[in-house]
Amino acid sequence: MALYVLYESASGYGLFLADGIDEIGQNTEAVRSSVSDLNRFGKVVKLAAFTPFESALDALNQCNAVSEGQMTDELRNFLELTLPKVKEGKKPKFSVGVAEPKLGSHIYEVTKIPCQSNEFVLELLRGIRLHFARFIDNLKPGDLEKAQLGLGHSYSRAKVKFNVNRVDNMVIQAIFTLDTLDKDINSFAMRVREWYSWHFPELVKIINDNYLYAKIAKYVDDKSQLSEDHLAGLTEIVGDEDKAKEIIEAAKASMGQDLSVVDLINVKQFAQRVMDLAEYRKKLYDYLVVKMSDIAPNLAALIGEVVGARLISHAGSLTNLAKCPSSTLQILGAEKALFRALKTRGNTPKYGLIFHSSFIGRASAKNKGRMARYLANKCSIASRLDCFLEKSTTAFGEKLREQVEERLDFYDKGVAPRKNIDVMKSALDTAVTKENDPTTAVNGDANGEPKTEKKKKKKEKRKAEEEDEPEPEQAKEDAEMADAEDGTAKKKKKKKTKDENSEAPPPPASEGKKKKKKSKSENGE
Repeated sequence: MALYVLYESASGYGLFLADGIDEIGQNTEAVRSSVSDLNRFGKVVKLAAFTPFESALDALNQCNAVSEGQMTDELRNFLELTLPKVKEGKKPKFSVGVAEPKLGSHIYEVTKIPCQSNEFVLELLRGIRLHFARFIDNLKPGDLEKAQLGLGHSYSRAKVKFNVNRVDNMVIQAIFTLDTLDKDINSFAMRVREWYSWHFPELVKIINDNYLYAKIAKYVDDKSQLSEDHLAGLTEIVGDEDKAKEIIEAAKASMGQDLSVVDLINVKQFAQRVMDLAEYRKKLYDYLVVKMSDIAPNLAALIGEVVGARLISHAGSLTNLAKCPSSTLQILGAEKALFRALKTRGNTPKYGLIFHSSFIGRASAKNKGRMARYLANKCSIASRLDCFLEKSTTAFGEKLREQVEERLDFYDKGVAPRKNIDVMKSALDTAVTKENDPTTAVNGDANGEPKTEKKKKKKEKRKAEEEDEPEPEQAKEDAEMADAEDGTAKKKKKKKTKDENSEAPPPPASEGKKKKKKSKSENGE
């Protein structure tokens, strides 16, 4: 039986005929030893046909099809035209050796051409790959390398599907910076408090917020110059006139020591730096919210932007998080406690980073573990949707959040939640309608109305329905009246039936009794 070997190169398809199989006896070691020598290998393998690709795009499409185990129309035409024709009802006297078993099975299903893929075929393909440039006559030196490089770049780029807006590394860096800023702002604000408290110690008890304290310290500067003229400015900063008056009164009776002009300038400059850091922290948080809506919209809608970003950064990437099972995601961030519990054979932790979610805090003490397990399950689903969906949508994340809310109600009040399959169907329907309807707003419905307007309309409808409905006391009176009318109607019906029965003639049994009495009285006479 003849053996043809199919070789897919970057420049086209090649079909080679293995001539000396009977002499070699399909010995893999013999082929392996003859691969390096072209004179010996050329006696075994000969070029039967070659068809080049039309363009770089055609080469990419053919490469994608082969990697997925699919036979294209071009490959089918090439094989049917090149291979010997087989008469109907007879078995072919040849087989085709391929590198991919899936491709061979697909070729056999469509064309009924027998295919094989084994070590012997792979060794033949290795030799063909080594000497392929010498088998093709019109191929110039360097052309094959250029074709391989271009196809490799386009193939890998298409597989990665690189999208600038969906780079999860930006989220990881943003959440790291945000956590560092929180620590720095807190420590710097404490330094401002200690520094300025030498001059105005009473201000610490009046103002608790760090950002507000730095702002007031910069505005007040020297407490001795603070007067009623500064009341409007203080009220604008604090937002409360009573507090502003309290600051002015405290400044008048302050026990702090006086500072030199240079010291006050340094305090003011440092307070300004703390304010700048706090403002930058707000901008960075807004940036994180925007990036999370692009990269992981469902995870952000379910558990929040900050907790979702922490999960992604701890896992390393969104893909790694999507690969994690829900049990791993549940204790992500509590690795030390987990290994300590495994070592000491104690209780393993119930939650890690997802503890910062509001759902865990709202659950009762006995249900925190169950809630963490359920929330981790939904987070795992949301991360996989975000990772593998081509078009980003928040429909699934919103529905998953509703499910978690229903589960909370189930634990607290015993209200039965909806089935998962029904919720996912409704989420899929909303996602499809949003995708198909071009008039859909970003945060609205199909008519382009924003969510706030929709909520207002719903509230107005509810108020109108409540006004139309009778009050509870009136409803009770109406019900009692209806019951009374029903009772009178029933009584009337009963009376009617009694009257009808009285008007009806007596049954024949009573007539028999009367006849007997008459006969007795006659006999007595």
